[in-house]
Amino acid sequence: VQLQASGGGLVQSGGSLRLSCLVSGRTFNGLFGGWFREAPGKEREFVAASASRGATTYYSNSVKGRFAVSRDNTKNSLLLQMNRLSPEDSAVYYCAAGMDNGFFGIADYSSRWKYHYWGQGTQVTVSS
Repeated sequence: VQLQASGGGLVQSGGSLRLSCLVSGRTFNGLFGGWFREAPGKEREFVAASASRGATTYYSNSVKGRFAVSRDNTKNSLLLQMNRLSPEDSAVYYCAAGMDNGFFGIADYSSRWKYHYWGQGTQVTVSS
């Protein structure tokens, strides 16, 4: 299974970007997907996740209300719409996926150790 993230770039504060993650090697249907980010000198942190079934999504407090994660199983893709971006959102963004059998909530979906597959990062830079 391979994940390919795209859509990063340079944007001004207050602007928007849309990240895409294309899953190949198996169907995305049945996998849960998530986004993490890593800024220089900081730990990789959870951003958002989409459960494998239904429309359940999870967000970190820092992006809740500004970012929206969605999935398109017909296109084998995970998406992240990022609005009202600030310089604090600047980081390399990674998409990841796995199987969420037995998950109970955000504690599971926000743990990087629960993800089996990782894509390469895409750089997001927000200028002030």
